[in-house]
Amino acid sequence: MREIWALATKDLRLLVRDKGGLFFTFFFPILYAVFFGTIFASMSGGGGSGTKIIVIDEDRSEASASFAASLEAESQFIVTPMEDRAAAQEIVRKGGQTAFVVIPEGFGDASIFQGEPMELVLGVDPSKAAEAGLIQGLVTAKAYERLQDLFLDPDIARDMAQDSIASIDDSDLNPAQKLIFKTFLNSLDTFLVQAPEAGVFGGDDAADSEGDGGPAFNPVSIQSVELVGDEGPSPYAIAFPQGIIWGIMGCAAGFGISLVTERNRGTLTRLRTAPMGRSRVLLGKGLACFLTTVGVSTVLLVLLTAVFGVTPSSVPLLLVAVLSVAVCFVGIMMLLSTLGRTEAAAGGIGWAAMIVMAMLGGGMMPLAFMKGWMITLSHLSPVKWSILAMEGAIWRDFGPADMLLPCLVLMTVGIAGFVVGSKMFDWTEH
Repeated sequence: MREIWALATKDLRLLVRDKGGLFFTFFFPILYAVFFGTIFASMSGGGGSGTKIIVIDEDRSEASASFAASLEAESQFIVTPMEDRAAAQEIVRKGGQTAFVVIPEGFGDASIFQGEPMELVLGVDPSKAAEAGLIQGLVTAKAYERLQDLFLDPDIARDMAQDSIASIDDSDLNPAQKLIFKTFLNSLDTFLVQAPEAGVFGGDDAADSEGDGGPAFNPVSIQSVELVGDEGPSPYAIAFPQGIIWGIMGCAAGFGISLVTERNRGTLTRLRTAPMGRSRVLLGKGLACFLTTVGVSTVLLVLLTAVFGVTPSSVPLLLVAVLSVAVCFVGIMMLLSTLGRTEAAAGGIGWAAMIVMAMLGGGMMPLAFMKGWMITLSHLSPVKWSILAMEGAIWRDFGPADMLLPCLVLMTVGIAGFVVGSKMFDWTEH
């Protein structure tokens, strides 16, 4: 029994001495649980930051202003008012906002009593399919709230009914139809005068009633706008950038572990006996990682084009994106190889770092479901910029100016990571 306790104590001491292994055994699971717990709390109403949408009020009426205000009051939305529909559409197409809602001219004048629905225009980022249904549902609900306000405020409803009566004579209806509508609307006007006195509107004891077998009634019409092409991007065009990034992260983690393995086995020491300096040894390892990541990206992109029929919007910009992402993860590989003394620690650190970058960068969970401070942290994740660069060249139809920021961020991270990692790298065998 004493021998068993001695062996167990020895392994526990080794675990404590291996700082990387200790961290990923006890502390990383806490980080992982807290991260997803925070996200799920946001999704279930625990204080998420809300979905970013743009609202364009082209009607500029009292009714449209009231509807826009109701969208701003919705806790699930972070609303940015704008006046230019084309500019808003461009921002959403490039991933700057999740969606835009246009309140077109005539919204306030729509007469539901004449079958004229309240029209809205909605455009959603094609890569945000998980949020599209939520956004449309909330916008529809807000429109129905306005409809409820019309019926609960008899003065507004009477004005609408009287306007409808006045416009019937100038309509294209035949005489019989005009008579029917005038009779109905005059009766409705009389009802709206007498109903408040009888306590019909707004009372707690008012009973709900449901129509049965009547004509279809659709007071809200939402027109969806495709932001990319006539039918929007292919689902494979949306999914493949994430797949490519996961493949590249695997390459970076693998090469980082191999550097630690070669150091601990003395391979790097033997290489240094050759007529080359340390920097050339590391540059050779970096070049191998770079070529591998470019190769993985190329294979997946050829598959995307040849098998799934997706044509990138710009092949030259796609090449720039692939090279920028490769440079970025070569630098990350070099930096991660300095953080673990053993292969196990290097592997744990490497993959843990990759998972955190993927979580923060939208590679595992849509950014719209994250809290405000998580959205801010997402700007620090190379995964976010990598996916944006790939999407921009494949289906977002980015131009050179649009590609400048993500590619510049990726190149800066890669070069800085490689320089810092090279200086920090420990050549001593462990």
